[in-house]
Amino acid sequence: MHNTKHSSFPLRKTLLALAVGAATHTVFAAATDTTKNNKEETLVVQAAPKDDFKAGGNDLVPAYLDGQIAHGGRLGMLGEQKAMDVPFNVIGFTSKLVQDQQAKTISDVTRNDAGVQAVQGYGNFAETYRIRGFNLYGDDMTFGGLPGVVPRQVMDTQMLERVEVFKGANSLVNGAASSGVGGMINLEPKRAEDTPNATVGVDYTSASQVGGTLDLGRRFGDNNQFGARVNLVHREGETAVEDDKHRTTLAAIGLDYRGDRLRSSLDFGYQKKTFHGGETGLNISGVDFIPSVPDTTKSFSQKWAFSDIENEFGMAKSEYDLTDNWTAYAALGMQHAHETGVYSAPKVLNKNGDVSVGRLDTNRISDAYSGMGGIRGDFDTGFVSHKVNVGYSAQIEQDKTAWRMSSVNPTTNIYNPQDVPIPANAFFGGNYSDPLTTTRTREQGWLLSDTLGVLDDQLLFTAGARHQKVVVRNYSNATGAEDTSSRYTESRWMPTYGVVYKLLEEVSLYANHTEALQPGSVAPRTATNYGKSTGIAHSKQNEVGVKVDYDRVGGSLALFEIKKPSAIQDSVTGIYALDGEQRNRGVELNVFGEPMLGLRLNGSSVWLDPEMTKTKDGTNQGKDAIGVARFYMVLGAEYDIKPIDGLTATAKVNHSGSQYANAANTKKLDDYTTLDLGVRYRMHLNQQQNDMVVRVGVDNVTNEKYWASVEDNGTYVFQGQPRTLKVSMSYDF
Repeated sequence: MHNTKHSSFPLRKTLLALAVGAATHTVFAAATDTTKNNKEETLVVQAAPKDDFKAGGNDLVPAYLDGQIAHGGRLGMLGEQKAMDVPFNVIGFTSKLVQDQQAKTISDVTRNDAGVQAVQGYGNFAETYRIRGFNLYGDDMTFGGLPGVVPRQVMDTQMLERVEVFKGANSLVNGAASSGVGGMINLEPKRAEDTPNATVGVDYTSASQVGGTLDLGRRFGDNNQFGARVNLVHREGETAVEDDKHRTTLAAIGLDYRGDRLRSSLDFGYQKKTFHGGETGLNISGVDFIPSVPDTTKSFSQKWAFSDIENEFGMAKSEYDLTDNWTAYAALGMQHAHETGVYSAPKVLNKNGDVSVGRLDTNRISDAYSGMGGIRGDFDTGFVSHKVNVGYSAQIEQDKTAWRMSSVNPTTNIYNPQDVPIPANAFFGGNYSDPLTTTRTREQGWLLSDTLGVLDDQLLFTAGARHQKVVVRNYSNATGAEDTSSRYTESRWMPTYGVVYKLLEEVSLYANHTEALQPGSVAPRTATNYGKSTGIAHSKQNEVGVKVDYDRVGGSLALFEIKKPSAIQDSVTGIYALDGEQRNRGVELNVFGEPMLGLRLNGSSVWLDPEMTKTKDGTNQGKDAIGVARFYMVLGAEYDIKPIDGLTATAKVNHSGSQYANAANTKKLDDYTTLDLGVRYRMHLNQQQNDMVVRVGVDNVTNEKYWASVEDNGTYVFQGQPRTLKVSMSYDF
């Protein structure tokens, strides 16, 4: 551990030096620039103008109306695409929405989409997402379309231009991942805009979190071909939950070049997240009931519990137009992560709220490398147009993990939490000070796709396939020797096809069949094939829907079915295999836009039937899947208050139906509804040359007490956040 930490220190110093150096230069340049005559434009996210947008590349889909939502996003290796032109469901949330809602992490942003539910990690602080009822781990999100680059567990929003949500199985465009059957989240970094920007901000979050941010960008060269964007943030203090303290430090720099034929970019980032005394979840595996919700402002965790997660990450991308119709593209990314922590998730003992307080120490070091390359182009064969893409992608990851755990644990009570001494460790796995390699994985595959258009591209048919190979090797954390009983190498072709029919210029009908791959689990000790992998879980989705875009109002309606294999153990043979199945059927509705001047709406709802269609001995056949409610709803609104120019009121309602916490459906979390209210005021200073924006918001205004979610094994339930005040001020200069 000692050598690993110090090996990354020069890199961190280099990244910070680059960021600070670029920041200093950009501040000076921006401060002396006098060409800024429309400050409102600097708040609208950078994207290609609607008439100039070229699908398939790295240019962002134009933002919708005031710039908070983009009707489209990245489809992995197929690049940025307008939703109206593809047979898939994709939507993007912009940096303007992030600013206006004071969203600090990705889960704050995805709360705007009823199709995405935020779930905490397995006894830690990781942000996990449930899309269409299936998990997407935060580590599996993509960055500029590349996997393996996003910082571990929790990602700050300060350096991001877009948070894009792809709905549905997506292995064609993104390859295999350990999660993501129901969808994928892609993050796009900020780029320097044609108009220089320099924004400094301060923020406060109850009870005592205080932070500062800096966002600087400028383009250089005769034709603005060179760009630099720097983002810095530091925030720390106690949350609205007593003794729950968070600290965030992030430094990021994005450089780019845009020439006549060559476009390239380079991103570097450093992020460190620290959590002390926060709630990691409540273990309910030993009881047959759901405990009453305790006081939302008091932590039932221990002050000595903590988690430190440090990440260095980077990405290089390039595109070159070979001809007017053919473009070669390539990207390479990497990430180094180091996580240390003492985790303590209380385990419920009885209905009085007594809990045992365990201890698990973790030291994990991971390195990931990711790359892709290919060629895309368009041509005609008679009356049929073609948009083709041929590419190759690969990802390599290595994990080193060691742990320590207690056995004799003290007790306390979640309704009257008390500090208890940290228990001594009794079990040990690996060399904690210098962990050995425990896992190596490699995922690689070829992509081939063609979108055929007829009737002047009024009818578009997409056909594609990916040949995906997954290699997994596991090693003993005590000796470093390979565990040959849990190794596997598997590959397969995955087809995807879809159709779009543009009934009108503003209305598109679509349908698709997509698939997903996941590495399987390892058979438990009770199985006759103990230690053997179940192989690859191959999921399939079918979807039909309609999308509309009337310039002022847009949206979509989708019906889908996803079937995902699950591992169960045969009661006769004792073999643990992928013989189970979860089938999620659902209806999604999204509506967004500005139906009347000054009133902006963003609403969505999802109805789900998350049925377990194949279970062990048929015991739980037909039951609902754990942690998936049958109904979710989000309704957000903004209203510009006249005649006070620059004053806007905001509101958002989130609703979740009840969800089961065990496979037998005998334990259930109640439904809940939260209300967020806010106001922001933009004022022009210095003869309209500078803007200052003040934002005030209150999340969970009614201070609703609720269990927000349960992880998919039914072990942990997670408490919703209490009433929280957020105040921020930003100044553009």
